[in-house]
Amino acid sequence: MTLIGVISDTHDNIAMLEKAVDILKREGVDMVVHLGDIVAPFTLARLAGLLKGVRIEAIYGNNCGEKLGLMRVASNYGISISDPPKILEIKGRKILLIHGWGPADLTRRLAESLVHSGFWDAVLYGHTHSPDLRYVRGRLLLNPGEVAGVLEKPSLAILEVENLKAKIIEII
Repeated sequence: MTLIGVISDTHDNIAMLEKAVDILKREGVDMVVHLGDIVAPFTLARLAGLLKGVRIEAIYGNNCGEKLGLMRVASNYGISISDPPKILEIKGRKILLIHGWGPADLTRRLAESLVHSGFWDAVLYGHTHSPDLRYVRGRLLLNPGEVAGVLEKPSLAILEVENLKAKIIEII
């Protein structure tokens, strides 16, 4: 079984990031996906340092202004980072990664439209800071919520790729 830890919106909150990584390690994830708003390069470096040997896939969010620095850190640690959308194909599953744009309602509607298309097995998104775990016609729509704890209680998600089973975990 392939387990992916899904996080988003860390917003440079290192203390909460460390708690999130403790949960990801305890869950035994094979890989971590960051759905944007890492913000500063030092946060990505800390994530990589805490998750040595774990594959990390990341996308930029609207608050990732220092893209060159993030790209350099990613390169140094073997992390794949890019502008969204990003497509992952894992164990025969097509997974779309997006961050989001504008108001939370717009981002939710866009993510819902993408999952309704039926082209993706899973659509993972961030930006709204609110957890969202739904199945639409057998397809997964997932927002792990925010790690930072700025607008909502901090949370992350764990995704079992083969069966598209996901759960949201509150970070305490």
